[in-house]
This record gives sequence, structure tokens and C-alpha cells, in this order.
Amino acid sequence: MSKYFQLFLATTLIMLLQQHSRACDELAPFSRQQPSADYFNPWLPFYYRPNAMIPDYAEFDTPFIENFLIDTGNNVDEGNNQMEGRSILGDLGANLINAGLYNNRFTPRNNFRPFANLANRIPFSLNPNILNNPLANFDACTGTSDESGICTSGSSCTVFGGLPNGSCTLGRVCCINKVTKCGSTVTLNNTYWQSPSTTTSAASTCTLTVSLDTKLREQKKPVCQIRLDFVSFTTAQPTAGTCTDTFQVGGASTVVPIICGDNAGQHMYFDVPSSATTPTDVQLMFSFAAGTVTPSWNIKIAMLPCGATYLAPKDCLQYFTSATGKIKSFNWQDVASTATRQLNNQKYNICFRTELLSGSEANEMCVSVCSVKNGGDAFSITTVPAFPPGNLDTNAISYAATLSAVGTTIHYNPPPDTVVNAVCLYDYLIIAGARDATGIEADRYCGNALNPFPVGNAYYYYYSSTAGGLPTSIQVCTSIRPFKLTYQTDGTEAAIVSVPVNSNTPIAAAADTANTGFCIDYLER
Repeated sequence: MSKYFQLFLATTLIMLLQQHSRACDELAPFSRQQPSADYFNPWLPFYYRPNAMIPDYAEFDTPFIENFLIDTGNNVDEGNNQMEGRSILGDLGANLINAGLYNNRFTPRNNFRPFANLANRIPFSLNPNILNNPLANFDACTGTSDESGICTSGSSCTVFGGLPNGSCTLGRVCCINKVTKCGSTVTLNNTYWQSPSTTTSAASTCTLTVSLDTKLREQKKPVCQIRLDFVSFTTAQPTAGTCTDTFQVGGASTVVPIICGDNAGQHMYFDVPSSATTPTDVQLMFSFAAGTVTPSWNIKIAMLPCGATYLAPKDCLQYFTSATGKIKSFNWQDVASTATRQLNNQKYNICFRTELLSGSEANEMCVSVCSVKNGGDAFSITTVPAFPPGNLDTNAISYAATLSAVGTTIHYNPPPDTVVNAVCLYDYLIIAGARDATGIEADRYCGNALNPFPVGNAYYYYYSSTAGGLPTSIQVCTSIRPFKLTYQTDGTEAAIVSVPVNSNTPIAAAADTANTGFCIDYLER
């Protein structure tokens, strides 16, 4: 604020108060709930009470967006998303008054203080510490390098070990906090955890603790959820689907699967015990086997407050908030490979916010496999059995790496010598209510193509080339809301052998061959 504008405000206020000083001295402070009809309030022409809806902050990048001059918990009702009315000068005027900006314009010898009690007479939401306490708010911000940070003073940024990268209001800086050491503890929202510059070839671990506690000044609101964004993530590839280098999360309420490999661009949400109830430490941990590739990572850690509108639904490890997008299983890459990239022991939900399209909610979501340019396989979750035409002997069964499959089992050999073989029983993707353009519907998908065509019984395909599904992927759509996918893999890519069949033995399944996982494009409409 320029000195001329400050002088203008001061002069205007003096003139108003001189005209009505006697009335102001005799009357009680102004009440915005019940203003006196007999009281001439010089601020009344500036007062308004908007009924605007507070917008939803769907992007996780701004989990602590709030008015930087308003004490939290008083002025915004997240239950009905209504704004309180306030003076057009807003909290800025009150804080400038409380900070003595006007009063200090008078010399110490002058005892005349016309603005000494003015803040008590004006319907402002007061936050008298904002100018004296740079830690009063930690709004999210984006620096000049497009990295997320928090707004604070330059000195506070230095104390926290961050680097200024851009500016915020009130002379604050956008502080980007980065941690590059193992064994560190972080308490700031939007912290980046980066791999150390020095690595070792011996077996080792690298951990980071995320401390959640409402007693910490930098955590103004209780935290109920954490989102991790893998800006970069490279570790050794799995062996037959099992990670040798591992990344895992401890201390979360949500069960987070162990991952490894290539995961740049992926994200995770997980619930944590509310820090309003008890302080919580969440551990992020890498474990490395000896002699593996040099690992590297850059993980953004966002702390999401309880009750925020942008939290992921319960038990959703991934959450997408746009009408179109791409979903990939962890470690899926568009690369030609003869090794298994699909990870074992993946059990999680992928959820989607129902978007508004042309003023109304989407009523359908359609999915189809991604296009690939570098030899990758966009859908490869299990290996489907195939049968030579005219030969149903169990010894003649083979397994094709090109067919789709649905359901859980396939039968071959005619009754009563029926043999059951599992298809989408151990590794699968569930899309509830999904059907193709002809109305063929299936919930559980696997194989090497996304197609609801039924696998059927090998006996009825005696003269066909296969008893599996089809080798082509097509689009399938579901109208079941909320839109959700469920992905699961078991703990092995090896064959599951069934001993003499009884209720206590598993259903036999063939060994999987170089499964890659999936890459899917989705569209709400």
C-alpha cells in the first residue's frame, strides 16, 4: 500500500469521525447482526453480505487454501460452503488498524488517537497477529519453477531449510521445501523427498518420517489424508513380479501395496489417523537389495486436512478428478519387454469423481486400452488357456498370450470328466457393470485383451481355434456410480497346481507369461 493511499484513508477516516465523534463515543460498538436504526454508521455504505458459494478445491496442490487474513474456524462454514458477510475493506482494514498503521502516523507528543478503538467498532474478522507473526498461515503456493510450496516469510523459510522460489502476499515468499537425506522428519505440507546424492551398492534402507500433530504451528488444521506424487521414481525391476527393491508406507490406516520399478507420474492417497485425535508418524521407506540398479526418486508429500472437499473417497488408493484421463498400474511402461512388469500383491481401488458435463453429472464412464508406440502391451494381466481344434485331451492344452478372458474359471473336457482351470480368479481388473456396444456384459477382466466376450466351456468350442476369448481389445462402459475400478494380483506368477480336487485345494491356474499390467484411457460422458 503506497504512502499516498494510506494518507488518503487516514484523512477520510478523520473527517468522518470528526463529524460523528460525539455519537460514536456514546453508542455501543456496531453489531452486524442487529444494527441500530438510530445509529448513523459511516461504514454502512461499504458493508455487504455476499451469498457466494466457496468453490471446490479439487486439485490437491492447494490443500490449505484460505483467506490469508482470516482466523480459521470462524469465517468459513465448510458444511454449507457459505461466506460470511464482511466490510468491503475486509480484514485488511482491521489488521492495518490493529497493527497501528494509522495510529503511528501521529507523533509521540500528540495524545490524540482518533483510531485507538476503531477496530472494535467495525464488523471485521480480526487477526491481529498476522503482520507480526509470519507463521500465522501456511497457504499453498506454486513457485516460479512450478514446484509446490508454502507461503511464509523469508526468514521462516530459511529456518525450515527451504528455498524461496516466487512470492506470496504481504511480502512473503513461496518456500519450496526439499529433503535429500535418509532418516529425516518432515512437518511441512508440500515437501519434496528426493533421493540422496550418494548411493551405496550394499543392501540398505532409506526412510522418511512424516510427523502429523496439530500442536505444530505449521499444521494449522488436523490432517486426515496424505497424497504422494511420484515426480520421479526408479528402482530395480521385480523378479517374476516380486519386488527386490521395495517402497512401502507404514502408519497409514489404508493398506498400501508395496511397489517398485518405474512409477514416475503415479500417485497415491492414503488415510491416516486424524491428527486432531492423536499425533501420528507415517513412515515412507525404501529397501534396496545389494547390487541392484541405482535408485532415484522425487516424491511430493501433500498433507490434506480433515473435512476438505478434495479428499479421496475412503479406501481409494488412487483418485482422478477430471472427465478424461489415463490410468496405469504401477510399473507399467510403454516398452517392449520379455520380463514380467506386473507387480504381485496389488490390491487397491481406483476411484473417479463424477464430473459435471454440460451442466449435469456424467452418467457413464467408458474405458479402452491406451495406444502404444514403443512396443509395450497395454493390457496383460494373466495368461489364458487355448485348445487345439478337435482335441480336448488335457495333455493337449496350451496357453495363449493374446486372448481376453472374463469370469473366474474355464472348463474343459466334457462332463463328467470336467476339469476346471482358473482364468481371472487370481489376477484381474473389476469394472462393475461394464458392457460393450452390443450389450455383452462382464465385471471381471483379465487376459491379454480387454473384451467382455465370454470364455465359455472348451467342450462347446470343440471345432474352434480356441476356448478363450478374443484377441482384440474394445471399449466397455459402465453406468454404475460412483465410478471405480478394482485391481488385484496374487503373490506369484508361477502356476498354481491343484491336487485331487476338494473344497480345501485351490483351483489350478497356468503360469503367467511376461504380464505387464494395464494402461487404460477413461472418459466420463
